[in-house]
Amino acid sequence: METLLRSALLDWLRADPALAALNSVTEEAPLSATSPWLGIAASASADWSVKTRLGREIRIALELHCRSDDPAAAGALARSVDARVDALPRAQSGFEIASCLFLRARAERRANNIRALLSEYRFRVLEAP
Repeated sequence: METLLRSALLDWLRADPALAALNSVTEEAPLSATSPWLGIAASASADWSVKTRLGREIRIALELHCRSDDPAAAGALARSVDARVDALPRAQSGFEIASCLFLRARAERRANNIRALLSEYRFRVLEAP
């Protein structure tokens, strides 16, 4: 289910017109995209099954890379990513999302005015009936 969720989330993010400013939305750091870009930095899952259905608790960390002198420059883009993740349809092919929760974020300034924003989410998903 982790792979299915990762794929569905990336497709959902790519389809958002509000995120058209992103040069790339990928499963990992892109090989050659220029900033801004968004990628899955990491994911992990644990059992969250119930008596009648298989389930997983899946944590996904998304990393947004931007280039700017202004610390607030990526704020609007980060808010758009958060809103889009929250709006991910609960019914998916092969599974359904029981809950989606923002857990934490981290912002970091790197060399050459690169700003990296990491946001971690927890999804609880159940196998489709």
